[in-house]
Amino acid sequence: MSAHYPVTVQVQTRFVAEQSDLATDQYVFAYRITISNAASVPVQLLTRHWIITDMNGGIQEVRGEGVVGEQPRLEPGQSFEYTSGVTLGTPVGTMRGSYQMVTQAGEAFDVPIAEFLLSIPRTLH
Repeated sequence: MSAHYPVTVQVQTRFVAEQSDLATDQYVFAYRITISNAASVPVQLLTRHWIITDMNGGIQEVRGEGVVGEQPRLEPGQSFEYTSGVTLGTPVGTMRGSYQMVTQAGEAFDVPIAEFLLSIPRTLH
């Protein structure tokens, strides 16, 4: 039975126009993640798993150690924030996933990341 600890994930996204090339369908999005530990014990992020879907139904799956080269350890009440990015072949897509974490006592648990939208801003005429 897997343990559950109150760790929350907040996401902010933005379209990075200056790095995108609409002529070749390269849409770059940045996302800022804030991971907050509301548990009463320290936790550490070990790995990440992302499922990135574009408007054409194309799916990229990303698994790896840590985030931005780190495996942050969060004391109770502490948060960790990082910014990363993704390139899509369509102007709209979604991301969802999970972080695999462990307590100081060695209990492993997953923190699900709800699906969020990546979308170029609507242009007004």
